Amino acid sequence: MGRISAEWLQLPVLQDLFTALNCDGHEARVVGGAVRDYLLGLPVNEIDFAATSKPPETTRLIEAAGFKAVPTGEDHGTVTAVRDGRSFEITTLRRDVKTDGRHAEVEFGTDWEEDATRRDFTINALYVDADGEMHDPLGVRQDVEDRQVRFIGDAGTRIAEDYLRILRFFRFFARFGSGRPDADGLKACARLKSGLTGLSVERIWQEVSKLLVTRDPGRAILWMRTTGVLTAVVPESENWGIDLIAPLLRAELEQGWEIDLTTRLAAMLPPQKERVEAFASRLKISNRAQTNLMDWLEAKEIFDAADTPRLRKALYLGSADGQIVKGKLEYARRQLPDAKQRGGLSDEDLLTAIDYARTWQRPGLPVAGRDLLELGFAPGPGIGEELTRLSQIWIESDFTLTNDELLAKISSSSGE
Repeated sequence: MGRISAEWLQLPVLQDLFTALNCDGHEARVVGGAVRDYLLGLPVNEIDFAATSKPPETTRLIEAAGFKAVPTGEDHGTVTAVRDGRSFEITTLRRDVKTDGRHAEVEFGTDWEEDATRRDFTINALYVDADGEMHDPLGVRQDVEDRQVRFIGDAGTRIAEDYLRILRFFRFFARFGSGRPDADGLKACARLKSGLTGLSVERIWQEVSKLLVTRDPGRAILWMRTTGVLTAVVPESENWGIDLIAPLLRAELEQGWEIDLTTRLAAMLPPQKERVEAFASRLKISNRAQTNLMDWLEAKEIFDAADTPRLRKALYLGSADGQIVKGKLEYARRQLPDAKQRGGLSDEDLLTAIDYARTWQRPGLPVAGRDLLELGFAPGPGIGEELTRLSQIWIESDFTLTNDELLAKISSSSGE
């Protein structure tokens, strides 16, 4: 198969781990994502090992070499080795003996081809040893070079072992795929999508959110819609559509906008509080993600802020992030065929407003409660009421009034 000369393979801590795991007749190889990403010219962030040693023996070997052993999944053969600020998952070679569409019972072994056969996609079934020699038990390296995401063996059988693989198929296609998705994989996903209902919503949301923040999820989302998978996991998108996804992705690339989960998700959801809340509740998304979606729904229309003072007021009174999402989606909408302009801003002015909001810093009210106490205000709710009144005056001044100017506007009766 040939050798690779990756810099990460020469890391002292990695070679020390190889040395430890290759003792007493055992053998270890780097497997999966690290090999795949190296071949694709992508950054290698996580390095996982497959080994012939069982968890207790793995633990003994790595601890003797000065690694901390963390039993992260011993039932499935996984121990994590930690040293020098780096961590590596080590999993014993195994085969599935029983699956139920969500979990698998495994049997440990020493057969590399059998271990490769139980993996999900061909692009994840390559191994590299300590010398950089690549091992391809299933003869699938060409799939990596062709950026072809294919299930190992029969697609339907692999999906029935774990229905989450349906979503992983589309996520991996979004990140690594080229051209049209594998036909057998598509057919199997469409046929077996009802199996997604048996998965935990946390697992579903994890895959959906990972897919949405890939560089270009557009084609994958389109195929998810075509197969009915998108409706199965995000039914709110069914009667709303995904038309904004393509122009949004183009705008992100053209304008240099950062990838943002909320914006991409909002492009698929109807701007209706009840339906967004239902989506968030059903998938148990994080509190932060829920807050971001609510900020988007409650934001004023940034493209109606025809002058900068109005824009600053909208940003201050609402959420700048919500305004940005709303502005980006409006710009994307305007790129659709036959789209009509809404509000008083041109496309150029809308982009200017979005960029302004992205760099805007929230100002602080120049007056504080202590200022009022020094002027003789009695402690109590009257201070809060007066600060609210002064804040409104300050906002209407476009945030220009100073501390002295605001104090000069204190109501003559407020301190009594």
